[in-house]
Amino acid sequence: MRYSGFKVLMEGLTGNKGWKPVWREPDPKPDYDIIIVGGGGHGLATAYYLAKEFGEKRVAVLEKGWIGSGNIGRNTTIIRSNYLLKGNQPFYEKSLKMWEDLEQDFNYNAMVSQRGILNLIHNDPQRDAFVRRGNGMHLSGADAVLLDEKGIREMCPFLDFKNARFPIRGGLWQPRGGTVRHDAVAWGYARGADERGVDIIQNCEVTGFDIQDGVCTGVQTSRGAIKAKKVAVCVAGSSSRVMAQAGMRLPIESCVLQAFVTEGLKPVLPGVITFGAGHFYVSQSDKGGLVFGGDIDAYNTYAQRGNLPVVEDVCEGGMAVMPMIGRARLLRMWGGIMDMSMDGSPFIDKTHIDGLYFNGGWCYGGFKATPASGYCYAHLLSTDRPHETATAFRLDRFMTGHAIDEKGQGAQPNLH
Repeated sequence: MRYSGFKVLMEGLTGNKGWKPVWREPDPKPDYDIIIVGGGGHGLATAYYLAKEFGEKRVAVLEKGWIGSGNIGRNTTIIRSNYLLKGNQPFYEKSLKMWEDLEQDFNYNAMVSQRGILNLIHNDPQRDAFVRRGNGMHLSGADAVLLDEKGIREMCPFLDFKNARFPIRGGLWQPRGGTVRHDAVAWGYARGADERGVDIIQNCEVTGFDIQDGVCTGVQTSRGAIKAKKVAVCVAGSSSRVMAQAGMRLPIESCVLQAFVTEGLKPVLPGVITFGAGHFYVSQSDKGGLVFGGDIDAYNTYAQRGNLPVVEDVCEGGMAVMPMIGRARLLRMWGGIMDMSMDGSPFIDKTHIDGLYFNGGWCYGGFKATPASGYCYAHLLSTDRPHETATAFRLDRFMTGHAIDEKGQGAQPNLH
């Protein structure tokens, strides 16, 4: 079924009786050419591009729970490409360009809203760092505008410019950044992949890998054994647990990241705002709620819930940059499991086991990377060659001295 304004109008006039299920509920086949472990944004995007761009016909996505139950439905919806290093910036710029055409590409309203993202500057060294980042963005074709205090006041007059500890001196503005409805991204990719013959199998947990003589020939699941020529894992915060079943130990730690949303308010924020002197970021949803988050909880966990110290820290950051947020009532909160790599950058690579591939280590960057991650992973699976924008995302980069240390904090994922 193709969606259109005319279709919505006709269904509204006829009692909405003509809508069909968005995707099928097939039983798993005995074998596939490619099995994707993980039905989140990256897994579904990979399946979609494998079928659409690379012509792969026998593809399955295996999801332990239901589509949208993981991090794809547990994030703060922000998209951007304001990175610095050459290993990251071109990749995230590719992703942002793909976001801009996504709804037309898979014929689904993902509510892409490019209202811009503003990173606040509070001191001179920070301004120097953001000038450098902005120049790096320009080199990859991204947009970046350095604003002074006057420019910030015109855009966001409600900010606390006279804060004694964190006065606002300017900001780095990326007009093409913004937000996207996270659930709709999962549904759109699932629908598009299913339309092209991909089997999306929910409630199918992978419990082991069939590996013989260094070759992966399939997976064991809660719904039986399934053979495959290639197995592609992308399970975000569960990466270490799943890959341990293949005997692999990853340079990844899993931590929970909390997010929050307030009651619905009239439009107040022009776009996404981030606090430069602490870890706090906020945007406003189409329903009017302020969606915000901050640091990960400072311990390793696989639980999709957080604790009060981080709640307090995030709220303190919000009060420091925009005191008016203290008048809003918190409606709900949730947590997603972050797969924190040792340099804050991801992996899209083959493993040392033939036929087994890995995508993970996204830290805070997973949602915004969804289109490019899916495309580059599909490129790797179909051609056995890394995409030109993802050549640095190797699993062996720490052994070879090619870390992509975007934030200069080394092997301390808790600081990213």
